[in-house]
Amino acid sequence: MNSLKDRVAIVTGASRGIGLGIARTLVDRGAKVVITARKPEPLAEAVAELGGPDHAVAVPGKADDAAHQAETVAKAVETFGSLDMLVNNTGINPVYGPTLDIEAEAAAKILAVNVLAPLAWTRQARDAWMGEHGGSVVNVASVAGLGASPGIGMYGISKAALIRLTVELGAELGPGIRVNAVAPAVVKTKFATALYEGREEEVSAAYPMKRLGVPDDIASAVAFLLSDEASWITGQTMVLDGGRTLVGGL
Repeated sequence: MNSLKDRVAIVTGASRGIGLGIARTLVDRGAKVVITARKPEPLAEAVAELGGPDHAVAVPGKADDAAHQAETVAKAVETFGSLDMLVNNTGINPVYGPTLDIEAEAAAKILAVNVLAPLAWTRQARDAWMGEHGGSVVNVASVAGLGASPGIGMYGISKAALIRLTVELGAELGPGIRVNAVAPAVVKTKFATALYEGREEEVSAAYPMKRLGVPDDIASAVAFLLSDEASWITGQTMVLDGGRTLVGGL
C-alpha cells in the first residue's frame, strides 16, 4: 500500500496491543506516526520498537483531555508536516457486571473516553489539517457494540455509540474526510485477557476460524481503510471477528 508513504498518522492508545500493532503496520507501509498513551515509559519503548524519532514520536496524556489532544495534533503537524490519518484506538472498560449496577461516574467516564474523545480528536484533526487538506479516520469499536454483551454492557453501549458516531461523521465530513470503524471480537492483548486467559482453546473453539485475533489482524484492516484503496468507503464498520458473529456470538 504505497499510498501510506510519507503520510502522517496519530494513533491513540498505542503503547501496546492493538494500537501498537496499528502503528507498526503504518510505519511498515511508509507512514510517520505520533502515538499516545498515559504512561511515558511504555511509549518510549514503543517509539524505539517503531524505529525511533524518524518514524515515530510519542505524546503521553489522557485520551479525553482536551489539552493533550491539542498538543498531540500540533506535534504531528510541527514534527512531520501534516496530519493525514487518525486512529481513535483508546478504549476503557474499568467495570464488570450488570449494567444497572454501574455507578454513574464510571459510566460517564467510559462514554467520555470511548465516544466523546474520538469525537474531539476528529474535530481537532479536522481543524488543524484535514478540513483543508483531506484525510482519513478509523475508530476502533468492538463486536460488543453489535449486540448484548453481558458483564461489559456499558462498554458495549459505548462501542455501539462509536459505531453510530462513525456513521454520522462519515455523512458529515465527506468528501474530504473519510471516517470508518473496525469492530474486533476477542483479540489477544493485555486489555482482553479476562475474556480468554486460562481458557483460550475453549473460547476459540466457538470461532469458525478456530483462533482468537491478534493485533496484526486488526492493523491490516485499519491500514486498508486509511489508504487510497478504500477511497470510496466511508461511514462503515468492518467486523473483524474470525466468523464469531456468524454463529450467534460476540
